[in-house]
Amino acid sequence: MDVNQVVSARELGNYWQWRGQNIYYVEAGEETSDYPPILLIHGFGASTDHWRKNIAELQADFKVFAIDLLGFGRSSKPDWVYSGQLWQEQLSEFIQEVIGKPAVLVGNSLGGYAALCVGGNCPQWSRGVVLLNSAGPFSDQETNQQTLQSLTLKQKFQKAIRSILLQPWSSWLLFQYVRRKSMIRKTLEKVYFDSSAVTDQLVEDIYRPSCDRGAAKVFASVFKSPRGDKVDELLQRLEVPLLLLWGEKDPWMDTKARSRKFHQHYDILSEHFLNAGHCPHDEVPQQVNTLIKDWINQAIIKR
Repeated sequence: MDVNQVVSARELGNYWQWRGQNIYYVEAGEETSDYPPILLIHGFGASTDHWRKNIAELQADFKVFAIDLLGFGRSSKPDWVYSGQLWQEQLSEFIQEVIGKPAVLVGNSLGGYAALCVGGNCPQWSRGVVLLNSAGPFSDQETNQQTLQSLTLKQKFQKAIRSILLQPWSSWLLFQYVRRKSMIRKTLEKVYFDSSAVTDQLVEDIYRPSCDRGAAKVFASVFKSPRGDKVDELLQRLEVPLLLLWGEKDPWMDTKARSRKFHQHYDILSEHFLNAGHCPHDEVPQQVNTLIKDWINQAIIKR
């Protein structure tokens, strides 16, 4: 992709007031009667900047919006309880008040779970859902006794770690450690299959919001967030086409296993595996953009 065509979120950004908080969003492209608008939703620790390569291409055919979830990017970071429910309400009200019509929701990681929450629980505001290495738990499956015992030991360990991280001092120390630019780069190089995509600008885009007032408390809230709807529960309520895009080299998730679970619970889906890591939209943006455009034409426009 020509770097001169990459759109800077800073050049297109606006603020929307939601529940007394500033919500940052990017708007690009022209609205058409033929195509639905697209709403891009980032993952944990990222922002609208993470979609710059996608906005640059998609805006040629679609009205494109990208939004910073409350607690991230340039949006406010109040000391609230963060959850999928909160972000679902933010996104659905943004579509209603700012976009003004149902949109195709495109989400990566945490943003994928938030997109699915809107698609499943607010069907009047969704034309389709695109998930890129989406986060979110499925309901517990039946296991044999040996597996159950192993899970119990693992759960006990996780509970102990969680109890430590719930302490303000420990979560603050961890935040200070992981927010260092060297650690951000190291983490990105682990989860990106193409390390050349980990640029100084990308590291800076993730580091900058971590300096905002309230960022440490948002980070800490991850460890005490209330449990939300399971992915299979949301899929049971979903009524629109679904596109799954997997960066199959993702070290954080078994994409093949998660793919099988999605297929068990939803039929109206298309799927592609890409030679990328956890953030395929940033590693192989042209492939992702083309797949999204083709899918909207086939699954939504010609439906």
